[in-house]
Amino acid sequence: MFQYITFRSACAVILSLLIATVVGKRIIRILQKQQVGEEIRDLGLEGQMQKKGTPTMGGVIILLAILVPVVLFARLDNVYIQLMIVSTIWLGLIGFLDDYIKIMLRRSEGLTPPQKMLGQFLVTGIFVFYLYNLKGGDMAMLIPFWPGHYLHLGWLAVPVAFLAIIGTVNGANFTDGLDGLASSVTLLIATFFSVVAIGTQSGLHPITCAVVGSLMGFLLFNVYPASVFMGDTGSLALGGFVASAAYMMDMPIFILIVALIYWVEILSVMIQVTYFKISGGKRIFRMAPIHHHFELCGWSETRVVAVFSIVTALLCLVGILAL
Repeated sequence: MFQYITFRSACAVILSLLIATVVGKRIIRILQKQQVGEEIRDLGLEGQMQKKGTPTMGGVIILLAILVPVVLFARLDNVYIQLMIVSTIWLGLIGFLDDYIKIMLRRSEGLTPPQKMLGQFLVTGIFVFYLYNLKGGDMAMLIPFWPGHYLHLGWLAVPVAFLAIIGTVNGANFTDGLDGLASSVTLLIATFFSVVAIGTQSGLHPITCAVVGSLMGFLLFNVYPASVFMGDTGSLALGGFVASAAYMMDMPIFILIVALIYWVEILSVMIQVTYFKISGGKRIFRMAPIHHHFELCGWSETRVVAVFSIVTALLCLVGILAL
């Protein structure tokens, strides 16, 4: 049975789901006892202050639920699996350190932006260095809607990779602003990459399917009203997973399709900040990231999450058609 990809994929999903569900409850209790609660800034959003004290750093649940199935079902001598695991865990550790400083040391800002960016650059640099050499200097990218054709950028693929990976990681971080939003969106993206991994027999299905199962389990606690937040521990790790999965499958261009929500979120912040500075205090959006804009337009939190998830599901279908 274990020689069948579909069987191992199903096992990875089920086991990660069980771990996230069973172990997740215990981790949430520990976080509650340690008073690892979210500090909420009053942004004037409806129901916002009710979330104060909700346990954060729940990304630990996601990481644990990913690691166990990968160890059991993946070929750990697969360099691609190694790179994905290392990048996901190390970005998760940067997020964990940020959460720890904010929550446990009571420093509201956590890591400074330069410190966080330095950590992301180091992890991305290591990832790109090994990937560039692994692929013999040709980080070819599959072109959507043109089967069998690849874009070859030569050395320019390196700076593009830095932009794509760091942008995706921070986009995932900005998306984590509402109960269940980042979890739902990333669950759908992980499902897309699982379908591709199984269909192409790339050997990456244990980790992509483990992410699917872990997020299914985590969503039981993270949907509105959330009993735990993933924190930067989870959002940075998930952004790293999405970026690394795309590069392992030669599909970084597909990030702009299936993970468009990430990029809309981060671009909304960049546009808002830039316009605010050049216009002398004017705003394009009522608030950024853009999910808060829709809240201030009268959308409920659950409606925003539902619409963003539906859009992502449709984009993932487009991604399948673009193969």
